[in-house]
Amino acid sequence: MRILLVEDDPVLGMAVRDQLVADDHCADWVTRLDEAGAALHAAAFELVLLDLMLPDGRGADFLKRLRSAGDVTPVMVLTARDQISDRIAALDAGADDYLVKPFDLFELSARIRAVGRRYAGNPNPLVTLGDIEVDLAARSVRRAGRVVALTAREWSLFEAFVQRPHQLMSKPQLEERLYSFDAEVESNTI
Repeated sequence: MRILLVEDDPVLGMAVRDQLVADDHCADWVTRLDEAGAALHAAAFELVLLDLMLPDGRGADFLKRLRSAGDVTPVMVLTARDQISDRIAALDAGADDYLVKPFDLFELSARIRAVGRRYAGNPNPLVTLGDIEVDLAARSVRRAGRVVALTAREWSLFEAFVQRPHQLMSKPQLEERLYSFDAEVESNTI
């Protein structure tokens, strides 16, 4: 999954980005809302992790602008604001999930997988395609009962195809799943 992290706290931002990379996601990290807007115009993201309090504005206002512009990218709010009224306001503004800081990074990973499954149109983490069994939560593949070992990049591509059966994907679309803005694109990977 290609994920945009919008977080101004350097310690938390680094920890979350490292967790995303460890989970084999392509992660782009920005610290301001204007950078987030530019990133969303430059690339297709499958999820935005959005802080509510940023140096150049409120994440909730940014989210409202996204939704009013017709952007349907899933957004998970990560914030220290723990009041019920804040949660309701963010969810009503269009957030898909809301996680209060401090949070466990493994819970964040599980919530990301859950949002990904919902948007792929299949909330079930188990997918069967002929004799291939895929567990999206465990990131495992079995064919005819035998484990199929995949590298992180192979998994990212495989997951893209599983989530969009019977759809063609262009080379640039696949590259966007594999590489963040600061990564060097290797042309023969695809």
